[in-house]
Amino acid sequence: MTTPSAPRCAALVGPYLSGKTSLLESILALTGAISRKGSVKEGNMVGDASPEARARQMSTEVNVATTTYLGDVWTFLDCPGSIELIQEPYNVLMVVDAAVVVCEPEPQKALTLAPLLRFLDQHNIPHVIFINKMDIGVGSVRDTLAALQVQSAKPLVLREIPIRDGERVTGFVDLVSERAFRWTEGKRSALVEVPSSVAPRTAEARTGMLEALADFDDALLEKLLEDVAPSTGEIYAGLTRDLREDLIVPVFFGSAEGMHNITRLLKALRHEAPGPQHTAEKQQGIETTGEACAQVFKTVHASHTGKLTYARVWRGEIADGTVLNGERISGINRMLGAKLEKQPKAAVGDVVAFGRLDSAATGQMLSPSGKAAAVAWPPPLKPLFALAVQPAQRQDEVKLTGALTRLTDEDPSLSFGHDPVTGEFLLWGQGEMQLAIALDRLHNRFNIQIVSHPPQVPYKETIRGAVTQHARHKKQSGGHGEFGDVHLEIKPVARGEGFQFTDRITGGVVPKQYIPAVETGVREFLSRGPLGFPVVDVSVTLTDGQYHTVDSSDMAFRKAAQAAMREGMPKCSPVLLEPIFNVKISVPSEFTSRIQRIASGRRGQILGFEPRADWPGWDEVAVLLPQAEMHGLIIELRSATLGVGTFEWAFDHLQELSGKLADDIVAARAQAMAG
Repeated sequence: MTTPSAPRCAALVGPYLSGKTSLLESILALTGAISRKGSVKEGNMVGDASPEARARQMSTEVNVATTTYLGDVWTFLDCPGSIELIQEPYNVLMVVDAAVVVCEPEPQKALTLAPLLRFLDQHNIPHVIFINKMDIGVGSVRDTLAALQVQSAKPLVLREIPIRDGERVTGFVDLVSERAFRWTEGKRSALVEVPSSVAPRTAEARTGMLEALADFDDALLEKLLEDVAPSTGEIYAGLTRDLREDLIVPVFFGSAEGMHNITRLLKALRHEAPGPQHTAEKQQGIETTGEACAQVFKTVHASHTGKLTYARVWRGEIADGTVLNGERISGINRMLGAKLEKQPKAAVGDVVAFGRLDSAATGQMLSPSGKAAAVAWPPPLKPLFALAVQPAQRQDEVKLTGALTRLTDEDPSLSFGHDPVTGEFLLWGQGEMQLAIALDRLHNRFNIQIVSHPPQVPYKETIRGAVTQHARHKKQSGGHGEFGDVHLEIKPVARGEGFQFTDRITGGVVPKQYIPAVETGVREFLSRGPLGFPVVDVSVTLTDGQYHTVDSSDMAFRKAAQAAMREGMPKCSPVLLEPIFNVKISVPSEFTSRIQRIASGRRGQILGFEPRADWPGWDEVAVLLPQAEMHGLIIELRSATLGVGTFEWAFDHLQELSGKLADDIVAARAQAMAG
C-alpha cells in the first residue's frame, strides 16, 4: 500500500472547443466526486456555473475542482480556451505541478496551441498533451503529432498508439507495458491481445519513445546501443524523471465525452507528475522551509460570499483565522465548481479559497509576517481592444468605478480609465468577446446596464502659417467697464514642441500683472481650435497692447487674448493631426504577407519585418498605423491567423491629415459639437 502524496494540482488548458470542461467532468465522475457526468449542452456541469459561461456554452473563468484518486488529493483547474481570456491560464499555470494540454486530432488546428506551448516551454512547466475526441475524429495521430511538434520546443513522446476499426479508433496499445485495451462505452477498457495489424507500428513507436528518453539518460542509451531491452521499471523511472524536469512532453489520447482513456491519463499524472515541494523548489524557486506561505492565482468577488482569494499553499499549514499579510482569514474553502466546502486548515499543496482578504492580489505571496519572498509572475497582458463605456443610468456612475475595480481585480488583463484628450471613459482588454463578458458581468452581478461604442480618436490640430493679430475687448456697463487690448504673434513650431508663450512687452503698455491672464486666455482657446480639436505645436507671443487704469482687469485681457486667437488662428492655415502608432505585429511566418496586406488596407506604412527572436517560425511586422485604424485590428488579425496573431503598440507621432477624410472628420466634429 502506497502512502498518499501531498495534494497535487494540474491545469487543463487548450483552445476553445477542445473539450477541457468535458474532461474535467469525466475526471470528477471517474474519481467519484460527482455521481453523474454533466454536459456542456445541458448546462449541468460542475464548472461553467456563471450566467456568462452558460449563455456562451464556454468557460469564461477558471473552474476549480478538488477530488481524490486512489487516495491522493488532486485539484484540477479547468481554464478558459478563448485566446482573449488567456491571462487566466497564464496565472493558473504558475501554481500547478503539471498541465494537461487538451487538443483535437486535427493537424491544421495545432497552431492554436502555440501561445500555450510557448508559455509552458518558457516557464519550464511540466506538461502532457491529451489528444481528445479520438472516438469521432479521423485525423492521423502521426500527422497531429508532427504539427504539434512544430509548436513545441520540447520533444513530444507518444505514450500509446491507437487501435482502429476502419476509420474509427476503438482502443490503444500502451507503449511501456505493451498491453492493448479496447474501449467499451460506459465501462472500463478491456484488456485484449495486441492486434497483429498494429504490432509493427507498436514496435516503431516504442523505439521512438525509448530513443527520446535515451537523449537524457546515458545508461539507457548504452543499453539501446547494445540492443539490451530496458525493464518496464527503468522506462517508467525515465518517464517520471523527464516529465518532472520538463525535458519531454508525453502524448496521450482518448475521449473526454466518451470517458475513454481517462484512467490512463490519471495514472500517468499520479505516478509521474511532481509534487508541490518539487514544484515550489525547482519550478518557483521557493524555499520549502520557513513560515507558512501561499500564493494567490485568482480573486473572485461573489455577491453571497464577498471576496474569495484562490491560492495554493507552498509551505507550512494555514488555519482559519490566521493573519496573512496583515489581514485575518475569514473562512478556508475547498472548491468543487461553485460549491464551497469549509475546511479548518490548509496544508502544503492544497488549493483553497480564503475568505475576506480584501487586499490580496493575483500573484501575491501571503504569509503571517507578510514578508514571504515574491516570485516572478507573468505581467498583465497589454491591452489590444477598447470600448468607450458609460452607465445607461447616470446615478450608476460612481457605482461603475467600484464594479470595474472588482472586475480588474479578478482579471488583470482588463483595465479602465478616462482618456485625457477625449474625456471618454474607456474599458480596455484583449478583444471584443472579453469586453462583452465584462459588460455582462456588470449587468448580472452589479445591476449596471452599460452603453458602449468605439472610442473617439484623439485628433489634434496645428497651423502651417503665421500671423500677427490685434484684438480689443471693451465693454461699458455702468460702473467699472472692461478693457483689454493685445497684439499677438501666432506661428507654428516644430512637431512635438507643444505650446510656447512669451512676451516682448516694453514700456509697460501691458502691465506685468495682466500678462498671465493673456496666457490663460490663449490656453483656453487652444483647447478647441478652428477645426474643433485641441491645438498643439504653436507659439504665441504678446508683442504690444493697451490698458485702462480703471477698466482693465485679468478678465478683460483674458477675453481680449481669446478674441485675438479666434480671429487670428483661421488665418494660419490650420491643419488636422492624427495620432500614429508604432505597431509590432507577431504572426506565424506563413501569414506574414497576408498581415502586410491587412496593414496596408488600414492606411499603414510597412517598415519591414524580421524573424521573431524568441519564437522560431514567427515574424514580427513593424507598421506605422493611424490610431483611427486600430479599432478592431486584433479581431481581423486573429481571424486571419487561426486566432494566434497579436501585436504591441505605442504612440509614435502626430501626422498631418488632409483631403476628403480630414474634411469628413472636421465636419463630423462640428456636427457633434453643435448637437
